Amino acid sequence: MSNFTLQELQSFDAVVCEGGFQAGATRLHRSHSAVFAAVAKLEARVGIALLDRSGYRVVPTEAGRSFHAKVRHLLANAAALDMHARQLASGEETQLRVILGDTCPTEQGLELLGGFFAQQPDTRLDLHYETISGPQERLLEGEADLVLHWVDKADARFEWIDLGTVAFVPVVAPGFLPFDITPSIAPEQMRSLTQCIIRDTARGPDRPSFHVLDDAPQCTVADHRMKKEVILRGLAWGHLPAFMIAAELERGLLMSMAGTHFPGVSVDLVAARRRDRPHGPVACRLWHHIAQRAHAFALKPDGSRRESR
Repeated sequence: MSNFTLQELQSFDAVVCEGGFQAGATRLHRSHSAVFAAVAKLEARVGIALLDRSGYRVVPTEAGRSFHAKVRHLLANAAALDMHARQLASGEETQLRVILGDTCPTEQGLELLGGFFAQQPDTRLDLHYETISGPQERLLEGEADLVLHWVDKADARFEWIDLGTVAFVPVVAPGFLPFDITPSIAPEQMRSLTQCIIRDTARGPDRPSFHVLDDAPQCTVADHRMKKEVILRGLAWGHLPAFMIAAELERGLLMSMAGTHFPGVSVDLVAARRRDRPHGPVACRLWHHIAQRAHAFALKPDGSRRESR
């Protein structure tokens, strides 16, 4: 049995994640035939079928799922090694890829980063916005150096700096509900009403579902700003971060329906990076910069700052 090539493993990973050869080829910017041939060679090398091609979507076999988990780990290590080699060659990073997640207040997040990159004229800030599990996925896939969002703190691959908590409140516009708001509103009462949810930017097949009411009609948007507008106009209900809606709640433009069955939730906002990969000198300075300012930044669930002592 011959050794695998990196191209074969990348092709297999792309096909599994995207659910098809054409979609996988598009992700890798390769031709359909090249990706198909690479996966076929990989299956020939291992001597087992890794993909089930009998259905509408290509899915991994049981052996393929097990193999894919190892492939993902290997590709992540290969990406980290490539990044480290480029950092060693250049001395300092020419760019840092930072992601603001949808749980991070934009103004405060930019304030936290502010000033640092002005002192790093040779390092470009490559800043992106991702939602739900997208930031964590980008970090795990080596496509981000740092995220301001939430991560799975039980995952040993991450290290983080706590930045506070963000509360998500279930809200509606006045008159949207065909019944009175009480603390005992039940899921059955909401099931016929449209819920507005944010599109998860994660690409993987296993995407978590947060605050989503199963079988209810849905309106999908790209970010919290659009979600807020949809809810304000009485088109749907949904959960919004408290830091975005304090004024609207106070003025009665939005109404909280938090109660027994829809209690809302608070999540830990963190600055996170990979613990299991090397970091260049600029990335280390940015980490130190954030650690020094984390206490002053620390948010209460409603998005206000904690008082510094």
